[in-house]
Amino acid sequence: MLRQLLVGGAVSLGNIAIHAVVMAAVVATGRRALTWKHSSAQTWLPVLMVAVVGVLLVAHMAEVVTWSLAYAFLDVAPPGADVLYFALVNYTTLGYGDVLPGERWRLLGPMAAMNGVLLFGWSTAVIFEVMRQGMRIRDHKTEL
Repeated sequence: MLRQLLVGGAVSLGNIAIHAVVMAAVVATGRRALTWKHSSAQTWLPVLMVAVVGVLLVAHMAEVVTWSLAYAFLDVAPPGADVLYFALVNYTTLGYGDVLPGERWRLLGPMAAMNGVLLFGWSTAVIFEVMRQGMRIRDHKTEL
């Protein structure tokens, strides 16, 4: 059990590092983008939000791939199972239950789910913050 916790913790920390780098870049770029001169504040904010969410989707897929690489390396998924599908089901907490990990690595699925919930929540906070700042700037510009 300790080995499962250590491996799951290491993969989770790796994903948190990936997410931290992407979050810092998204927030910094979002702040800079919100100060650019643009003709239509009504159009600019939705374009920025689509870009932010798109980058976050790519980050989450990189994190799922990280889990799937760990699953493949440890031979966690049953023979013939798609480790990327298995990682996505765990990370998103979808939990179809059609693919179960081997007994020795049962804790990795819930740990991946916990990691996914944490990182989705973090992404939601960043999306909201960029939108809040954008709306504040948009509303300030329309008052002028």
